[in-house]
Amino acid sequence: MNRYERLMKRIDESERILIDGATGTEIEKRGVPQLDNAWNGGGALSHPDVLRAIHEDYIREGAEIVISNTFATHRHVLADAKVEDQFERLNRRSVEIAREARDRMATPDVLVSGGISYWSFTDNWPEPESLRGNTEEQAAVMAEAGADLLMLEMMVDIDSMLVVLEAAQASGLPVWVGLSCERAPSGAMTLLRGGELADALDALAGREAPLVNIMHTEVEDIDACLDVVQEHWPGPIGVYAHSARWEDHVCIFDNTIQPDTYANHVQAWLGRGVQVIGGCCGMGVDHIKALRGIL
Repeated sequence: MNRYERLMKRIDESERILIDGATGTEIEKRGVPQLDNAWNGGGALSHPDVLRAIHEDYIREGAEIVISNTFATHRHVLADAKVEDQFERLNRRSVEIAREARDRMATPDVLVSGGISYWSFTDNWPEPESLRGNTEEQAAVMAEAGADLLMLEMMVDIDSMLVVLEAAQASGLPVWVGLSCERAPSGAMTLLRGGELADALDALAGREAPLVNIMHTEVEDIDACLDVVQEHWPGPIGVYAHSARWEDHVCIFDNTIQPDTYANHVQAWLGRGVQVIGGCCGMGVDHIKALRGIL
């Protein structure tokens, strides 16, 4: 039984799993410069020691899954940043650095997840066939680099979500799906680029997604999302909310939720059956430390 199978067995037995906090906003906080149009995706090559230290910090505080710094390393994003030639290196090194952190911390059961997103910082959204091919390539690089699983992040419309899921599954790795939501004027919870959360969950039926995360979603909207998830999704559920203010893709930390306040929200979500918990943008090492205290 490999480390992923052991973790899923624990989830099947109703255990709770702590994952890491933000990586992109955390390397920004520690001084790593952004790539134009590719956010904080360049850290694995420009500042590998900083990135490795962040993974180590999360593992030290009890994170059992660390996610590679690859949110902004899909091929279309790097093309917008004029560094498309670094596609393979950035994705490979990001996974390798997370593995190095696990080895240095002597925590062999920690899982390294390859994070995959199709978000665009220029509204240059890829066409379906391009999205499919580039995701297959990215997922294959991550698998070859030693990722234990893949986590789709910020799936913000249903059609693209299904393309990315199928393409990522071609790697042979298990793939978890992360949905990012907001409240529509009607009150319904919707994906950020449209489509109701309920329809997205129904679309995942029968597609071999072991777990759904609600992630990069406002803390105050999580309970409404969970209402929908628990009606439409029969499998295990994870949550990693965000708490950040943005100015031109730069994270401003002046109104980030306090760790103990976030932990109070998480306590309630755990009471509703959420089993995988962590933090997204703005949530740092102190937030994960606070969550460890309630797990």
